[in-house]
Amino acid sequence: MTALDAFAASVTADAPPAGAGPALQALWWARRGDWARAHECVQAHEGEPDCDSVHAHLHRQEGDLANAGYWYRRAGRPVSQQSLDEEWAALAAELLTRTLRRDRSGS
Repeated sequence: MTALDAFAASVTADAPPAGAGPALQALWWARRGDWARAHECVQAHEGEPDCDSVHAHLHRQEGDLANAGYWYRRAGRPVSQQSLDEEWAALAAELLTRTLRRDRSGS
């Protein structure tokens, strides 16, 4: 099982995995269907590129494309052309990879 598979499967737990930063927590809550809780996670960390990227995804999921566009610009990313599921997986994989590298290096 890949880290992404394990993360996606973890949504049956009561809380996000230990060590998940706010952007990953937001993706976890979004996958669980709790958009408001996901939004709270990223809103509390505005200005952090990872959170701004997930913030964009959430507003795209909501159907508020103008607001999503604002957050994509804040994150320094182009507006995603992927399906919502593909974008969720790409964001989660990117964040998980970075988290695993950080954990391995001890920083």
